[in-house]
Amino acid sequence: MTHEMLTALRPLLTAEASAEAHASGMEPGDLEQAVWLRLLERLEGDRPPVDPQGWLRRAVRAEARRGRRTARLELPYRAEPADDTGRDPEQQALTAVRRRALYAAVRRLPGRCPRLMAALLSPHDLTYREIAGELGISQGSLGPERSKCLGCLRRLLAAEVAAREPRG
Repeated sequence: MTHEMLTALRPLLTAEASAEAHASGMEPGDLEQAVWLRLLERLEGDRPPVDPQGWLRRAVRAEARRGRRTARLELPYRAEPADDTGRDPEQQALTAVRRRALYAAVRRLPGRCPRLMAALLSPHDLTYREIAGELGISQGSLGPERSKCLGCLRRLLAAEVAAREPRG
């Protein structure tokens, strides 16, 4: 039953994700992956939705809203914080400290996040296809996996920065 349902839902999910992705600031494939993951998590814990097509439409819209909220909350820096074009010794030392802290945090991430983040931070500027091949995962799952890993890294670094600030 489940395999047939997934096969039947694929064209609808592709169409819904394509329609919602642009407004949410997400790639259609990333939106599809997020909804597939949500559906598989639901199937693992509960029974299949009573109205699979209706559930899928609502799930696509919910994931698109989440993408829009995330895009609104993530503001770009005015200046690149890791810009190490300054060649004075102080700037080089600070850049090296930031880089070591980042790589130390990346090594503490769970699951396959350390390998994924290391590939993304690689000086070889790997493409998604190359990273997917290196990690042995599908190219379509890189976006959601990257988002999950970046969220973990963000929480880890935020906790460290908050812990280091002087109190009182």
